[in-house]
Amino acid sequence: MTEKRPATASRGMVVTNHPLGSAAGAEMLAAGGNAVDAAIGALFALTVVEPMMVGIFGAGMTHLRLADGRHLVIDNYTTAPAASRPDMFRPVSDTWPDYLRAEGDVNIVGLLSTGVPGTLKGWSEAITRFGRLDLETVIQPAIRHAERGFRATPYLVEAVKETAPELARFPETARTFLPGGAPIKAGDLITMAEYAATLRLIAAKGPGVLYGGDLGATVADYMRRAGGIITLDDLARYETIERAPVRGRYRGFEIAGPPPPTAGGLHLIEMLNILEGFDPRGLGFGTADYYHLIAEVLKIGFADRNACTGDPAFVDIPVERLLSREHAAARRAQIHPDRAGSYGPSVAGVPAGSAHTTHLTTADAEGNVVAMTQTINSLFGSKATVPGTGMLLNNTMALFDPHPGTPASVAPGKRVTSGMAPTIVLRDGKPAWALGLPGGVRIFTSVFQALVNLIDHRMPLQEAVEAPRIWSQGQELEMERDIPATVRDALAARGHQVVAVGGVAGGMNAVAFNPDGTLEGAACWRADGTPIGVSGGLARPGSRFRPEVTRRAPA
Repeated sequence: MTEKRPATASRGMVVTNHPLGSAAGAEMLAAGGNAVDAAIGALFALTVVEPMMVGIFGAGMTHLRLADGRHLVIDNYTTAPAASRPDMFRPVSDTWPDYLRAEGDVNIVGLLSTGVPGTLKGWSEAITRFGRLDLETVIQPAIRHAERGFRATPYLVEAVKETAPELARFPETARTFLPGGAPIKAGDLITMAEYAATLRLIAAKGPGVLYGGDLGATVADYMRRAGGIITLDDLARYETIERAPVRGRYRGFEIAGPPPPTAGGLHLIEMLNILEGFDPRGLGFGTADYYHLIAEVLKIGFADRNACTGDPAFVDIPVERLLSREHAAARRAQIHPDRAGSYGPSVAGVPAGSAHTTHLTTADAEGNVVAMTQTINSLFGSKATVPGTGMLLNNTMALFDPHPGTPASVAPGKRVTSGMAPTIVLRDGKPAWALGLPGGVRIFTSVFQALVNLIDHRMPLQEAVEAPRIWSQGQELEMERDIPATVRDALAARGHQVVAVGGVAGGMNAVAFNPDGTLEGAACWRADGTPIGVSGGLARPGSRFRPEVTRRAPA
């Protein structure tokens, strides 16, 4: 029995992690827009109603499969500012778990933690190139919710309570989320008048107002006064990068995902290649044998991720070798069926990415499909809001290694490696599923498990996104508490360091493309995810009722 229910529609589907985000996307479809318009309209709305996860001063990966067959990824991830340097942070430790922390947590909270943003530029480019509507139109639901207000969900309130001490350090942020010094409560009406004005400015003047224009100058001035290093020139020079998806095949399906610098698509396909030589369906979903096999494959994926993946502008990545059948066979042979293994090459861990991200999936009847994972990294990003703008800033610099001299060290213009995996699966050249989720390094491993649920275990979409998950990168094995204790104990007996957790990664949002042409949307229990579909349509030509035609002439 699933906790949520899917939605089915004929004209379009929007699945986001907030009902008002999904409603904004559905509004764009109803207005004559396509799946791209729906996705961007939803994302702008989410910057208001899911502000702890996503913002216009953030980062992400945009995966598009267009009705005309074009398939591309827009890399709109943040870059390190030009003034950044490998030794700009002072690490507190050379060992885990504090390896990535810097003195004063300045790489996590505050302006030094902020990277040059890509979200506003990436979203605007997607609308201009592939949408039917314009930026001013798709931004209207966000303006409406910011100006008139929205009701806080328990999920948002929990995020505020978790970060209240850090939020309190920034008066502009605290004014919205800690009114009177106390966290907002579920059901409170949240308004963001200054952010509404910022959105109106963007609607009127376009993204250039941030990337070199007046809004950018406001950001640069705040940075200069408050100790940040992003300049107006950094903003003016920012560019997205169009990349070709990385592709692979699994049991007759084509898997397409984002390429490096994200690790998601590459290592998702690598792990599926390894698993293809086993029979997960024969082991039975939920058995100790099944979870043991999945855990071993995850650990191998992370060993190779740690060793090989980075920003391709700075690191040579052996993509072909990692995706080869020979590599999969060699790795497969290392898995022992009865005991936990250790796989090299590896390091103690990697920058973890953030579980506090958002993902949406949209589709329309014409064949446009959008899978987008977008973030400001930690809950509420850097926690800093630019005065007078209502705009929260990201803290993606936290994803760099604060130690100089490593592949993940800070460098000007560099993009970090994330686990983002907005994925589109095709069958006979046509979309079968599109899906993704937030969750940092747990993202691509969760997509991996969902695809195994769909393809091997033949689960319905809703069951596949809600099914219990596990995660490991070589140390502890996280297992959701919905997995029976007897199974967790059996994994521990094989040498796994089992840790029971409430949830692995965040809310998965997926769309299935049914043989009858309908679209099915599903969101899982791990967030406020809501699928909204659009069916029906316009009147049949010539169908207007004309009473004068049927009126009987007088006798």
